Amino acid sequence: MEHTSSTALRPQSGAATGNTGPLVIITILFFMWGLLTALNDVLIPHLKALYTLNYVQAMLVQFCFFGAYAIVSLPAGALIRKIGYQSGAVTGLVIAAAGCALFYPASMSGYALFLLGFFVLAAGITILQVAANPYVTVLGDPRTASSRLSLTQAFNSLGTTIAPILGGVLILSAGAQQLSGTVNEAASVQKPYLVLAGALLLLAVLFAFARLPKIEHADDGVVQLDTATRASVLAHPHLLMGAIGIFLYVGGEVSIGSFLINFIGEPHVAALAPADAYHYVSYYWGGAMVGRFIGFAVMRYVSPGKTLAFNAAASIALIMVAIFGHGQAAMWAILAVGLCNSIMFPTIFSMALYRLGKFTGQASGILCMAIVGGAIVPFVQGMVADAVGLQWSFLVPAACYAFILWFGLRFAGLYLAGESEN
Repeated sequence: MEHTSSTALRPQSGAATGNTGPLVIITILFFMWGLLTALNDVLIPHLKALYTLNYVQAMLVQFCFFGAYAIVSLPAGALIRKIGYQSGAVTGLVIAAAGCALFYPASMSGYALFLLGFFVLAAGITILQVAANPYVTVLGDPRTASSRLSLTQAFNSLGTTIAPILGGVLILSAGAQQLSGTVNEAASVQKPYLVLAGALLLLAVLFAFARLPKIEHADDGVVQLDTATRASVLAHPHLLMGAIGIFLYVGGEVSIGSFLINFIGEPHVAALAPADAYHYVSYYWGGAMVGRFIGFAVMRYVSPGKTLAFNAAASIALIMVAIFGHGQAAMWAILAVGLCNSIMFPTIFSMALYRLGKFTGQASGILCMAIVGGAIVPFVQGMVADAVGLQWSFLVPAACYAFILWFGLRFAGLYLAGESEN
């Protein structure tokens, strides 16, 4: 297949060496937005019970959170091109801190202000994603970009693994101990999110003074195609299909996480109350963390596309067990999907960005905008759950993984094909 990159995104002269430090700093950002994103899985059942919501209404949390990606991603790409990757990351951290701070007045107001807080928080995280993901892809050999992103995403998964435990202890358990009443129960989110706001502001200050290499576009000697093809980033099939893959992957992963506590609470599954079920959400996200460390090693020897296809097929099989099974088998099957999710985002992302050169920044914005799947897919699953039941609604994420299976097989030879052009 064709690869149209005539320029490559890379550190400026003099900054190409010593990539370990910058990767460590970027990895901290991955950890923070993993923590913040996975806290939604704890807040959804909490707010659902608090405001007596149906599944569709409860999924407005993810709709507002991931909807920010659709609205903010492309402007974030333009912002980063203007102020640079490092300043863009600092801006994202400050905005995310403001979103966390909004949870304090929301706890004394109502559901609508919570939704606004989720949107602002996600807007900040979106800017971080647009800045950090391409940064990782250029800090080393392009052939191992998937491997590096898998490693940094492993720490993102560490954040998502810790988040349900922290949220369960600080929000669900604390909420259960509160006196009855919406205001009193909602107040359990105040301290955790104020602490997070402070941590994000501190990280913004530290990041502003960190010594990171600036990034520029430079000629990489790859075969150039005609001007008409190079003129548009949308002319690259692997980018377009990768954007759809990101949309469906994030949608499927977020949707499963959003419904986990309620699924585990089903009478024919484990019949656990939310204050007891939150522990198991950490297994879902923890599986992704373990899998990313494994993927970091495996994809140095196995085609990223083939690895992606294998994991997608395994996800579909596990979801089928969860849908048609019951008891412990159904519960552990759906939790095990987290292990399969492990390498999907970094693999799809880096495959889609492969050899886009000067289009990398714009393409990253498009891919981050595709994360809006996390808003749409859970909303669709919520409608299905309200209509036919929660267990059958998991056919929605299963359909998402079917496309990812095809994408992995279709572009399994992407890297080999690209390298043969040199």
